[in-house]
Amino acid sequence: MADTDRFPAPSLTDRLTAAAFTALMAGLRLLPYGPRVELSGRFFTGVVAPLAGWRRRIRDNLALVLPDLPEAEVERLVRAVPDNVGRCLAEMFSGPEFVARCRDLPLQGPGAALLKQLHAEGKGAVLVTGHFGNYDAIRGGLSGRGYNIGGLYRPMRNRDFNTRYVDAIERVAQPLFPRSKRGMTKMMRFVREGGMIGLAIDQYLGAGTDLTFFGRTARTALSAADIALRYDLPLLPIFATRQPDGLSFALEVEEPIATGTPEAMCQAFNDRLEARVRAHPEQWFWIHRRWKIR
Repeated sequence: MADTDRFPAPSLTDRLTAAAFTALMAGLRLLPYGPRVELSGRFFTGVVAPLAGWRRRIRDNLALVLPDLPEAEVERLVRAVPDNVGRCLAEMFSGPEFVARCRDLPLQGPGAALLKQLHAEGKGAVLVTGHFGNYDAIRGGLSGRGYNIGGLYRPMRNRDFNTRYVDAIERVAQPLFPRSKRGMTKMMRFVREGGMIGLAIDQYLGAGTDLTFFGRTARTALSAADIALRYDLPLLPIFATRQPDGLSFALEVEEPIATGTPEAMCQAFNDRLEARVRAHPEQWFWIHRRWKIR
C-alpha cells in the first residue's frame, strides 16, 4: 500500500494543480540555472502567493509573534518569503545541478568538525533543521560529499503533486522516508545501520508536544530527540542560509544539543531556530500554520 493511500483520490483541482506546477517547472528548466531560480522566486511572489492566500497568512503569523514589526518590514517579508519558497522549489526540481552547487560549499560552524569526524568514522547522527533557507541544500551538500544521509518527509494530500515532489527530492539525495508507520520503521533501520538522518521539526504536528517558539505555544515533534536518545547519537542543528547572491548557501553546523529530556532538547532546537529566523526572517517559511489553536 502506498504511503499516500490514506488520502482521498485526487480531485480534478488536484490534478490540474499538479499538472500546472509540473509544466511550470519544465518551462523553468529551459532557462539557465540562475535566471531559472530568480524567475521562479518572482513568479511565486507575484502570482502564487496572492492566489494561495500566503500574503494573509504571513501577515497573520507576523502579527501573532512579532506584533511590533514596522509595516515596511512586514511588507518586505510578504514579498521576500514567497520569493525564497519559489527559489527553493526551482532548486529542488533542478536535481543534479542543485547538488553540484551544494557539494563544494564549506561546512562551517562549531559543530562542523564533529560532523566530519562522524562521517570519517562511519558513524550516525541526527541532523535537525527547519524550513529555513533551503533545507534540501543540506541533504544535497552532504550527499554530494559522500555522506550517508537520509531524510524524512511528510506526504502531501495531493497525491499527484506528492508523486512529482518526491521524485524531485529523491534526485537531490536518497534515501527518503515518508512520515508513516512503514516509513519510520525503515528510517529506524537505516539509523541503526549507521546512517545519518535529517529531520525538519518546525511544522505543526497534532501528535506533538506543546513547546514554545517565538514565545507562543507551538506543537512540536519530539522524534529527533527520541531517535538521538534511543541510539546514543548527537543531535546536531544544521542550517543552509541563503546568501546575498540569492543562489548560494552557507552550510552551518551548530554545537550538539545537550542531552536531556526529549522536551528539553527539542525546546533547545526551537530556540536555536528562532535565533536564525530573527536574523534572517525572510528565509523562514512563514506560510506554515505553525501556531494552530486546538
